[in-house]
Amino acid sequence: MSQWTATVGASRLARLLEPRDRRSGDGRRVPAYRGLADGVRLLVLEGRVPVAARLPAERELAVALGVSRTTVAAAYEALRAEGYAHSRRGAGSWTAIPDGHTLPTGSLVPLPPEASGTVIDLGTASLPAPEPWLSRAMHGGLADLPAYAGTHGDFPAGLPVLRHAIAERYTARGIPTMPEQIMVTAGAMGAIGSAARRLVGPGERVAVESPSYANVLELFRECGSRLVPVAMREGLAGWDLDAWRRVLRDAAPRMAYVMPDFQNPTGTLIGDDQRRALVEAARAAGTVVVADETMAELVLDPQPVLPRPMAAFDPGGGTVISIGSASKAIWGGLRIGWVRAAPDVVRRLVTARAYLDLGSPVVDQLAVAWLLRDTGWDEAVAARCERARDHRDDLAGALRDQLPDWEFAVPSGGMTMWVRTGDISGSRLAVAGERLGVRVPSGPRFGVDGAFESYVRLPFTVGGPTALDAVTRLAAAARAVRSGGGTEGEGAGLFVA
Repeated sequence: MSQWTATVGASRLARLLEPRDRRSGDGRRVPAYRGLADGVRLLVLEGRVPVAARLPAERELAVALGVSRTTVAAAYEALRAEGYAHSRRGAGSWTAIPDGHTLPTGSLVPLPPEASGTVIDLGTASLPAPEPWLSRAMHGGLADLPAYAGTHGDFPAGLPVLRHAIAERYTARGIPTMPEQIMVTAGAMGAIGSAARRLVGPGERVAVESPSYANVLELFRECGSRLVPVAMREGLAGWDLDAWRRVLRDAAPRMAYVMPDFQNPTGTLIGDDQRRALVEAARAAGTVVVADETMAELVLDPQPVLPRPMAAFDPGGGTVISIGSASKAIWGGLRIGWVRAAPDVVRRLVTARAYLDLGSPVVDQLAVAWLLRDTGWDEAVAARCERARDHRDDLAGALRDQLPDWEFAVPSGGMTMWVRTGDISGSRLAVAGERLGVRVPSGPRFGVDGAFESYVRLPFTVGGPTALDAVTRLAAAARAVRSGGGTEGEGAGLFVA
């Protein structure tokens, strides 16, 4: 029986390994086989190559990398010796994790609460619930529950009271919206997943910002989509519209996924002119734009005028699908999101939901409806923004003090900051940081095929002494990587051709 559950092709593995000249802590060149083994190990530790994935045959990988088969064979032998690969005659080799290691994941998931005493978790951009607003909302939702308890409890489009409240909020923002244009989902990921599964077939192209939100990239991959990255401009400067026009014209993607409001991970806020231009180009190409607006209300610095929602530039309603969520604005545990789209698109999504999850939790929907009807929503968001602003400033100050060679632009909203780590591999930094008690996602998680190796994403989830402690541990991890002791094994470098 086969021991592997997935396959990583030679060409894909070669792209992920990104050749570069690595040296050990004393300046010696890392042998090619050692660099290749360490590169594969880092990919497994970060979850970018899954555990129990069948590795390419030695000859295939040697051709893809342009090295000798002997180099690949020696690398595989090193991986087997360290517990990161298993082999069986006739079945090939597959990735593994040594005994005692935590099973890695390709997505960004929070650590369990019991780990908070030993590890500072910078892996997810989420804050504790704003109180007393959350508790008030849940009490309000429970008070409204009896009116629904006598029904079957399944509302695939969402509770009418919540659809109406969300539609009213869009209308108040200058986007006239009917309840028929809203479908309530299980968080923003549920909304994006519904759109991807219904509107994009396996093998069809999806254009994405580069970098983009790691979990959404993984969602598209799981759906079988072909990702087409479009680079963001440096320094919070926005989209490269020339690049977007070329991709929309030449690649003809079925869908484009963008975060125009305090983009994750960079924190970029896109202006009206760029939003209008992208919608026009997408309309001309026949591409559906999924605009993820989950960060839109997390405004940390005063703005003279906020940009209009993407749907404002799509009066016909056939190009833009808007995504919203209570999970970022209020609390991650409140898994209520929504889609705003043309009524016929919403009907198609609701129909498809019959074989997914049938609907979102009724009490949570009632709680969000209560917040939106009351003043609780705006007050809770304001409290959340104040806390995130303080954390952002503490984090930026600690970075400037302890890691002055790292480069970043401080965003005016959202929950994340995109940081260039200079000559240090973000992947190696993430592995070293976890050993020192700080969890940070490396840049390649937010790119396609190994891009952004010299970046990490830092969220505004800790402040004060904890933020200082987190950066102190990151600085120690950076020193360990530079000295060659940042990861297990000698050299710890990526593949050297």
